[in-house]
Amino acid sequence: MLTDQAVTQIRTYSTEIGGKPLTIETGRLAEQAGGAVIVRMGDTMVFAAATMSNGAREGIDFFPLSVDYEEKLYAAGRIPGSYFRREGRPSDSAILVSRVTDRTLRPLFPKDMRNEVQLIMTAFSHDQEHFIDMLGILAASAALMISNIPWAGPVAGVRVGLIDNELVVNPTIPQMED
Repeated sequence: MLTDQAVTQIRTYSTEIGGKPLTIETGRLAEQAGGAVIVRMGDTMVFAAATMSNGAREGIDFFPLSVDYEEKLYAAGRIPGSYFRREGRPSDSAILVSRVTDRTLRPLFPKDMRNEVQLIMTAFSHDQEHFIDMLGILAASAALMISNIPWAGPVAGVRVGLIDNELVVNPTIPQMED
């Protein structure tokens, strides 16, 4: 029998950004991680988990932060062809999402921190309408905020596009292609 302390409460927070609904949910996945969230905009969902080692790594003079974005083809409804049946190495776009997230978050950690911190972001679904990189930054930030990892956040990323001579916050992919 589970006690009340063993059951994690699922919490959902919703708002609008650029006129589009945004939802952040926590408590559903990765309960052993320091912090874990699912961020959703439209039918695009990004999961992020943040963990930190118990002690500092000895003999290093840098902050060991690892930021990985995993892009699975099933998230966009595609299955690899016959030769490339497995997902393989990260795509260039996945590497860029990892890098932009790292560059956004790294300056907000304590300068003398030597504990290993790992951030994993995974696209659960991608509707080909909303940009995943901005949702990834927000998901990583939210996961850090609910964890016990020392960090001076939060942050969020938005994309601004010029559509019909008007600035639009988080335009859709089709809007940016026009």
